[in-house]
Amino acid sequence: MNILQICNKFPYPLKDGGVIAAFSMLKGFYVTGHDVTVLAINTSKHYTDVDDIPFEITQMANFHQVYKNTHITFFGALWNLCFSQIPYTASRFLFPKFKNKLKQVLSQNKFEIIQIEGLYMCAYIPFIRQFSDAQIVYRAHNVECEIWDRLWRETKNPVKKCYIKTVAKRVERFERKYINMYDLLVSITQRDADKYYEMGNVKPYFVAPTGVFVEEMNVVQKDEVSSLFHIGGLDWAPNQQGLVWFLRECWPKIHEKYPQLRCSLAGRNAPGWFVEEMNVSGVEFVGEVSNAKDYMMAQDIMVVPLMAGSGMRIKIIEGMAYGKTIVSTSIGAEGIPAKPDAEIVIANNVDEFVDKISDLVDNPVKVYDIAKNARTFVRQKFDNYSIIQELVDFYFRYVFRN
Repeated sequence: MNILQICNKFPYPLKDGGVIAAFSMLKGFYVTGHDVTVLAINTSKHYTDVDDIPFEITQMANFHQVYKNTHITFFGALWNLCFSQIPYTASRFLFPKFKNKLKQVLSQNKFEIIQIEGLYMCAYIPFIRQFSDAQIVYRAHNVECEIWDRLWRETKNPVKKCYIKTVAKRVERFERKYINMYDLLVSITQRDADKYYEMGNVKPYFVAPTGVFVEEMNVVQKDEVSSLFHIGGLDWAPNQQGLVWFLRECWPKIHEKYPQLRCSLAGRNAPGWFVEEMNVSGVEFVGEVSNAKDYMMAQDIMVVPLMAGSGMRIKIIEGMAYGKTIVSTSIGAEGIPAKPDAEIVIANNVDEFVDKISDLVDNPVKVYDIAKNARTFVRQKFDNYSIIQELVDFYFRYVFRN
């Protein structure tokens, strides 16, 4: 098939979950023999110099990109709040220059599948219909309104809480508006598919979790636990919220008990106020890392203290594939059917985080066993080659049904 992927971020380098989700599909389509075209917004926040993309990546797809300054500003948010009903998070991705490029790509190519990565690009569906009769697929990376609903409920500051609640309502209206405008729905988890059914989806759907190529991912076995770590986009509000809670409430107790233990935090686009929050004894802020693989392999236990979010945390799957033991909240582990205390460790409050991490630090053999089980689990459930083959079979049924 000839497949067009439409992305609100350039799908390389692999430095956040949304990019990884899009790239895993791109690579999967490529290795299974399909022709892939990518049209992406090259944002100021996640800018990619296309001249720096490795040659082997450029061979996987025909890449098109349109630059857009998507930085969030106070006045931009204020104007949007007062004069628009579209969520500010969505409005930054909707602009004429991208529409013109989309028209050009559609006019010059015949696609069987047009796969839209993430909610905010769904606004282009009516425009796409004017220039293509391809099957339009909405690949839902999560249920976006659920993220914002959980976020405002967990926010303490009353002014911020009020603003986030307003955004949450707008995001829900925006999300509901595009239900069933697509031809096919591809969700990352069954839970998300069920949520879209509750919201009114009647279109055929397929659950395709973001997979990994496990055999390409090495494991380093260590004899003791010397570090906790977290890696993820530090401009994403749920990550910020969860990590601030962990550093304020959990880490002081852990650090007092194990002063030799380090807590390493990595991620791009951390705002200044958040960097200040990480100025804590025993905490090492490394910022954006040049090689996420090398960083993760050098660490021990991954912590994912998410209190808001939706979809599936791809970094957890990656961590498991690299043989890391994961300690996550139930929300962080949503969509990942790993067995608690056998393939993943679940903690939902301060006492549970402190107790579970203490047990792991005191028992390196348990860390090794859980990590080994986790890698086996990922190989069985999240092998990207198998996921893509099944997804392509699903697409074929609708592309060639006539």
